[in-house]
Formats: sequence, structure tokens, C-alpha cells
Amino acid sequence: MKAAIIILSDPVSGGEEALGRAFNGLAAAYDFKQRKVETSIYFQGTGTRWPSVVSKPDHPIHALFKAVEDTVAGVSCGCADVFGAREDAVKSGFDLITDNSVPGTSGLPSLGQLVEDGYTVFTF
Repeated sequence: MKAAIIILSDPVSGGEEALGRAFNGLAAAYDFKQRKVETSIYFQGTGTRWPSVVSKPDHPIHALFKAVEDTVAGVSCGCADVFGAREDAVKSGFDLITDNSVPGTSGLPSLGQLVEDGYTVFTF
């Protein structure tokens, strides 16, 4: 089994619900990682704003993020462009994912490729 965790929630305007979704996505990644399941986390949509937020040591889910940071595949390049998160993603040291060359964008992660590669996709 392989698990792809897609974080879509918005830390800017999503409030507690968005924090809950990001927390549960990272917690799922932690669970899979502890079980030795190949795990990849992708930040997509407004979720591309999360890496710069959870990288701050005083953030409530910072410790959890640090525990699974090594499983982060990257940030959707096209989404980061649309939602103004590209610069922060690069500063945070994350790869910009461009596998799916969607017209009019700089590219997004390919969920189709993940499924072909045997990943189960979970969205948060």
C-alpha cells in the first residue's frame, strides 16, 4: 500500500475547520509513516499556503509537521501561483510539483499518475 495525502484546506481564511483538516491530514501521514507505509504529502489549492505557516515553531501543529516533513513530496506549482504561495513554498525549501501540465498553469501534481503508481489518494 502507498498513501498520498493531499492538503487542500486554507490556513488564511479557513479557521478551525481548515486547521482541523490539515491536522488530520498530517496525523494520517504520521500514522502511515509509523506503519512503514510509503507516504507522500502534497499541498495543493489553497493548501499551498500551509508550509510557511506550519514551519513556524509556535504553530500548534508544528511538531506534527516536523515529524512527517520528510514525507512531503512538494507543493503544487500552479496552485501556488494562483494562491500567492510560490515564494513562501520556495523559501520553505519545498519542491514545486508540475507533473500534470494543465493548460494555462505552470503545472500541478498528477493524481492520475499517483493512482497508476499504486497510491491511495486521501484529501484533507
